[in-house]
Amino acid sequence: MSRTRVPLHELAHSRAGDKGNTLNISVILYRAEMYETVARQLTAERVAEAFSFRKPTRVTRYDLPELGAFNFVLENALEGGVNGSLGLDGHGKTLSFAMLQIPVEIGAG
Repeated sequence: MSRTRVPLHELAHSRAGDKGNTLNISVILYRAEMYETVARQLTAERVAEAFSFRKPTRVTRYDLPELGAFNFVLENALEGGVNGSLGLDGHGKTLSFAMLQIPVEIGAG
């Protein structure tokens, strides 16, 4: 079987929120057996690159293997936060969709 590249939304769902100028995005896998495959590819560095348009100063990944999930914290990514940003999505809620567009490879290789 060959490897296939798919957007993350085929393997997981996500939720985003804010705390001041910090963006918090969770990624929850539909199938726990995909955890290691996604963990190898969805690194803090890769997420920082995918969100470079938001200019986070730091991205931290928290692993939640028992839940088949990850939590990413992107610092200084919300243009000052809900009260300071002119952006339409000051809370960062729709940014979970940006996370789910990141491609990952699945299948035997």
